[in-house]
Amino acid sequence: MSNEPPQILIAGLTAAGPLTLLAFGLLPAKWLNHHSRIAAHTVAQISLTTLTLTLAALVARVYVGTVDVHYNVAGPLHLGVYCDNLSAVVLTLVAFLLAVVTRYSVHYLSGDPGQGRFSKWLGLTGGSVLAIVISGNLIQFALAWSATSLSLHQLLLFYPERPGAVLAARKKFIISRMGDASLLAVIVLVFHKFQTWDFTGIFAAARQLHASGLPSDAGDISVICFLLVAGAMLKSAQFPFHSWLPDTMETPTPVSALMHAGIINAGGFLIIRLSPLVTLSPGAMSTLALFGAFTALFASLVMLTHASVKRSLAFSTVAQMGFMMLECGLGAFGLAVLHLVAHSLYKAHAFLASGSIISAAKSAWAPPERATSGRLPLVGAFVMAGGMALGGAWVFGRDYRQEPASLLLGCAFVMALAYALWNLWSRSLNRKLAVFGTALTGAIVVVYFWLHKIFDSVLGEKPWENTQLHSWPGLVLMATLLLLFLFVLIIQTELPNWAHRPFFQTVYVHARNGFYFNTLANRTVTALWPVKHTNHEPNP
Repeated sequence: MSNEPPQILIAGLTAAGPLTLLAFGLLPAKWLNHHSRIAAHTVAQISLTTLTLTLAALVARVYVGTVDVHYNVAGPLHLGVYCDNLSAVVLTLVAFLLAVVTRYSVHYLSGDPGQGRFSKWLGLTGGSVLAIVISGNLIQFALAWSATSLSLHQLLLFYPERPGAVLAARKKFIISRMGDASLLAVIVLVFHKFQTWDFTGIFAAARQLHASGLPSDAGDISVICFLLVAGAMLKSAQFPFHSWLPDTMETPTPVSALMHAGIINAGGFLIIRLSPLVTLSPGAMSTLALFGAFTALFASLVMLTHASVKRSLAFSTVAQMGFMMLECGLGAFGLAVLHLVAHSLYKAHAFLASGSIISAAKSAWAPPERATSGRLPLVGAFVMAGGMALGGAWVFGRDYRQEPASLLLGCAFVMALAYALWNLWSRSLNRKLAVFGTALTGAIVVVYFWLHKIFDSVLGEKPWENTQLHSWPGLVLMATLLLLFLFVLIIQTELPNWAHRPFFQTVYVHARNGFYFNTLANRTVTALWPVKHTNHEPNP
């Protein structure tokens, strides 16, 4: 850690934006509503300035390295800024998304009597997310984590007269408080174990434990890691705590964009940030991988049954977060960061453009369809996809014999490529289109391995991984996950043949209702916190 002038300057640049947004959010909502247009433009300008300062800080950080500045408050409690490669990537991403969303909101809510109040909570939410990314210790992280949730709660209640919005916000509130409790327990146990909350101190202690060969059954470490896994799952809408996310469609579209593209990633960021600590418990990581894989496959199947654009996108987010948790649980943290960036950019665009999806679909050209031509195209697609993946691995020097996590995720990648090729070859009558699609698939493989190599370096040279994957329980876990992915692939390829069967139609109805986990969650929340059908919900 260092408090040298260059580090202090960079820390000031990275902290200026979040602090300004948080200060703006402290202005009275009533005053902001009377000056709603000015409020909307102000928060948009602050967000754009934050992005500019962030880019300037990152350019300066190239010459300084990791920034770790802190000031003592009382005893072991510090206030500080920690900015390494991971922080730099995520900070730039969040600042960019916030600049886009706030600019979009200026016209989206123009004329709404609550636009000033909306700008207030949007600024507080964005500032809190940025504060998570640059936090220098667990205390700051937890405070920003809770502030993000509480600010988002007000945005979800922007239309308090809608019972659906109130119910979804309350589900989110209860689940988030469970996540806060997990993180609070982590704070207590980490200080008891390491006598510090600073990330640098925690990382140093974790590296020593890795070097000394910590037993996999070390009780105190395992408890900390399982609590971190629980907090991440609760924050990122993992099964069975996922139902609140698809129900938050009553909130304005900019909130959906920021929530699905930025806030929901907080769970994954927690695991990646504390990867030196979490990897001390292979059992916790394997649990995270298993729940993440199940969430991804469960949500992807439910997503296919929804015609609503926003609700389908919401289940897509649940599935993507599940896949990110799978990557984290396997120890593929570089891929998890890549996934975080790619999904955030895609989902923000998808929500902000959701209003034009119908006209876009009408103007889009699709190749004429014909019945699938047996199993031969699917076998050929697997051979082609596998050959491309092996070629990409060879060109970029990846040895999957030493990387079980990358091997498993590579197999899932091959399945996705095979399905895309099979869908193109078996349904397209245009030979040029089929050739172009195959060439494009090859380009995707090259980009995948290239980005994989780049993002592997984000977390440094030490490969924190799930060591359990090298043992027979790890092999069982990997086989189980592969079978789950294969099961979904089979369902997707056989959909045309099964669509009219009574059993499939029955399953479709159950999937359309999310297999009733949403109903169960709604009844539980309503019993604990009844929703009154009134015109107003208390809103500070």
